[in-house]
Amino acid sequence: MSETVPTILRALASSVAAASKAGEIIKNVLTKGDLGIVEKGVNDPQTEADRSAQKCIVQTLRSKFPGMTIIGEEDIPLTASVPSEWIVKDEPGFITSLSCPSSLYEITDKDIVAWVDPLDGTREFTEGFLDHVTVLIGLAVKGKPLCGVIHQPYYTEDGVVKGRTLWAIIGVGYGGFQLKPAPKDKLIVTVTRSHSDKLLEDALVRLNPDGIVRVGGAGHKALMLIEGIAHAYIVPSKGLKRWDTCAVEAILESVGGKITDIHGNRYVYSKDTNASNDTGIIAAIDEISHEKCQSVFQE
Repeated sequence: MSETVPTILRALASSVAAASKAGEIIKNVLTKGDLGIVEKGVNDPQTEADRSAQKCIVQTLRSKFPGMTIIGEEDIPLTASVPSEWIVKDEPGFITSLSCPSSLYEITDKDIVAWVDPLDGTREFTEGFLDHVTVLIGLAVKGKPLCGVIHQPYYTEDGVVKGRTLWAIIGVGYGGFQLKPAPKDKLIVTVTRSHSDKLLEDALVRLNPDGIVRVGGAGHKALMLIEGIAHAYIVPSKGLKRWDTCAVEAILESVGGKITDIHGNRYVYSKDTNASNDTGIIAAIDEISHEKCQSVFQE
């Protein structure tokens, strides 16, 4: 199979499988009760779930794609050993069987940069806001997000925690979700629940949206757009990193959305770039919503 399926499809399929396994690891850590919390900085905790989930993802991708550059949020050696069951062999056929343009066949593992947030929403995880938790894996080629995976381990349906995995490859397809329309003729924005500042609050006053949804986690905020709960997601100051936005950008762009900094510029996701999104982000489900949000930063 590996000789006939494009490397980028195999990488996406492996990312989907690894994200799901990472979700299992996260839930197991919580069940055991010892989170092993370490404070990396102010309001920036790290848990054993973060560390273990990243090891699972990194070693799964390294075992199959030795030329791939993998950049994770947690400062863990790429060669860190893991239990054998954490290295996922599966490559889901619903992805590897996708039809894709001939140009994608030319991509090798050396062309791919994987941006990994093994547990997005760590603070929410430690405080019990479990539906805010996601696993993010974005695959960039030539500095641009191409594939995205968002796994939500605590997604609940009909009162049962089932988990779900959203994925996309730009220009080819997406799955794991149904795009729901946000309310017409309104502008609802989602913003941080715990890291607000004067720049954000001033922007919200100028924007005067019809509604504000305050939740945690970059991946979870993206889900607010996909679920039709909000039209846009705003972070006007630095704080987010490329591993927070690479997967999100690929998925949103696949459904007609857009992510830029507050000035309308795209971020670059090459292996030698600065990981920090220093000039904020505006993520929107459509061009009109994006323009409305960006306008307040041009005044």
